[in-house]
Amino acid sequence: MAKVILICGKICSGKSTYAERLRIENKAVLLSIDEIMLVMFGLYVGDKHDEYVEKTEKYLFDKSVEIIETGIDVILDWGLWTRDERRYAKEFYSARGIENEIHYLNISNETWKTRLDKRNRAVSAGEIIAYPVDDNLAAKFGAIFEMPDRDEIDVWVEG
Repeated sequence: MAKVILICGKICSGKSTYAERLRIENKAVLLSIDEIMLVMFGLYVGDKHDEYVEKTEKYLFDKSVEIIETGIDVILDWGLWTRDERRYAKEFYSARGIENEIHYLNISNETWKTRLDKRNRAVSAGEIIAYPVDDNLAAKFGAIFEMPDRDEIDVWVEG
């Protein structure tokens, strides 16, 4: 049976780039909350953002099972910022007998800030369609993110 690879890391840690590489290497389907949110609602969803993210995440969990049942690997690119999210994901797939791995992208704070600046410049220049992350949003996301323990992670990626 196919497997699911879940990508964990802070915003702008390189998750999407890493996920795309895995997609190509594994001939997998890549599912991304941001991709759907941006297509459906654009950059500014307002106060419904968290509700829409939650509904999209549920949909993608269910859709990933459907895809996996066809024998195709799935890559989930959406961060898994908290221990509860990581635990839920592992339990969701394990309960269905689906092989699953969490890959964590570990980067330094200096690298993170550099990538945030690069992303924001690219968004401003219209080079990419992504959410801009100002200092306040970066602080909010940084406070939400819970550094995983080694025993939570199947593949630890440095840098």
